[in-house]
Amino acid sequence: MAGIGFELRKLLKKDSLLGLVQAYSYAGVIGSGPWVLSIVGILMVGLLSRAVVVPEFLITQFQVSVTYLISSSLILTGLVQLAFTRFISDRLFEKRDDLVMSNFNGLLLWVIGVAGVLGLMLAFTLFAGLPVIYRLLMLSGFVLLCGIWVATIFLSGLKMYRAILLLYALGYAVTVITALLARPWGLEGLLGGFVLGHFVLFIGMWLITAWHYRSRVTISYEFSRAETRYPSLMLIGLLYNLGVWVDKFMFWSWQETSDAIIGPLRASVIYDLPVFMAYLSIIPGMAVFLVRIETDFVEYYDRFFDAVRTGGSLEYIEDMRDEMVLSIRQGLAEIGKIQTLAMLAAIVAGPAVFAVLDISELNLPLLYIQTLAASLQVGLLALLNVFFYLDQRRIILALCGFFCLSNIAFTALSFKLGASFYGYGYALSVLLTLMLGLWTLDRKLGRLEYETFMLQ
Repeated sequence: MAGIGFELRKLLKKDSLLGLVQAYSYAGVIGSGPWVLSIVGILMVGLLSRAVVVPEFLITQFQVSVTYLISSSLILTGLVQLAFTRFISDRLFEKRDDLVMSNFNGLLLWVIGVAGVLGLMLAFTLFAGLPVIYRLLMLSGFVLLCGIWVATIFLSGLKMYRAILLLYALGYAVTVITALLARPWGLEGLLGGFVLGHFVLFIGMWLITAWHYRSRVTISYEFSRAETRYPSLMLIGLLYNLGVWVDKFMFWSWQETSDAIIGPLRASVIYDLPVFMAYLSIIPGMAVFLVRIETDFVEYYDRFFDAVRTGGSLEYIEDMRDEMVLSIRQGLAEIGKIQTLAMLAAIVAGPAVFAVLDISELNLPLLYIQTLAASLQVGLLALLNVFFYLDQRRIILALCGFFCLSNIAFTALSFKLGASFYGYGYALSVLLTLMLGLWTLDRKLGRLEYETFMLQ
C-alpha cells in the first residue's frame, strides 16, 4: 500500500475535523472497498435469488462454489503477487516504464496458463460427475480470479487505488445484475453472472494498465530472471494466504464440522458465518492502520534514511529512529482501541443478528473469538507492513511460516478438544505470531542505526 500515504497526508494537512474524517474514510474505502464490494455482491445475489431459484440449496451451492474459487485462486497467485510488485517497483525506480506492460502480459500469460491446466485437471477428476456447463464456468471463474488478483496487486503497486475501487464496483454491479437476470437457469445462471462480471473487471484492469504503460513489446519475461525472482517474496505470499485460509479448509474437510454441498465441495455452517461476520469488523481497524502507518511512520522513515544517505548527524538520525518507534506504538495502540470497540459491538449486536439469521446462540462464542482473531490480524498486517518497509524479508518469511504451521497445529488441537474450542486455534496462532513479531521488531529497531550503516 506504499503511496496511499501521499493522498492521506494531503487530507490531514487541512488540520480540521472534516479533513480527519475524510482521511479515515478514504483509507477505509481504499483498504477494504474491493473486498467489501465482492462479499456484498455475492450476498446480494444469494438474497435476491431466493424468490426465484428453486430449490433453495442451489444458492448455497453457488456461494460455496464461489468461496472455493476465491480461496484457491488467492493461494495460487500468492506465489507471484508480492514478487512481481517488487519487480515492477524496481523498474519504475530505474525509469524503465517500457518494461511494465510487456512483463505484466507475460506474467498474466503464465498465471492463466497454469490456472487453466490445474482447472482442467480438477474438472476431469474431482468434478467429473457434475454437469459440463458447471465445470466450464468453474474453470472460467478460477482463471479469471487468478488474473484479477495479479492485476489488483499490480495496480495497487502503481497507486491506482481509485481505479481499482471503481472497477470492482462496475464488475460486481454486472455480476449482481446478470446473475439476477439468469436466475431461472439455476446454479449455472448464477455462476454465469459471476463469470461475466469478473470478465468485465479483468478486462477493465488490463485496459487501464495498457493505457498508462504502453510498450513496443507485447510480451516479455524479464521478471523470470534469477536476479529478479525474489523467492522469499514468493514464499511469503504463498504462506500468508495459506495461513489465512488453512483453518477454513480444515473445518470444511473434517466430517464433524462440515456438510457436503456439491461434488467434492463441503462447507461448515457453524464456522463460516461467524468468520464472515468477524471479518466485517476489521474495516475501521484497516482505516486506522493505513492512516497511521502510511502517514506518521512513513514520514519519519523517509527522514531517517534520507539522513543516513545525506550524512545527517547521529543525534538527528537517532531522533528520527525514536519518532519511528513512537509512531509504530501509537499506530498499534489506535488499532487496538478501535478493534476493542468492534469487539464490544460484536458482543452487543451478535445475539440480535443471530436471531434475525435464525442461527443458534450456541455459536456466539465462536463469533466473539473470531472477532478477536480478526482484530489481531489487523495488528499483524501493520507489523508485517513495517518489516516490508525495513526490507526484512527473512523475518517476514519466518513469521508467515510460523503463522501457517501454528494455525494448522492449533486448529487440529481444537478438533480434539471439542466444539467449545472451535476458533481458538486461529486466534491463538495470530496472537502468538503477533507477539513474536513485536518482540522481533523491538530488537530490530534497537539496532536499526547499526544495521543500516553496515548495509550501506
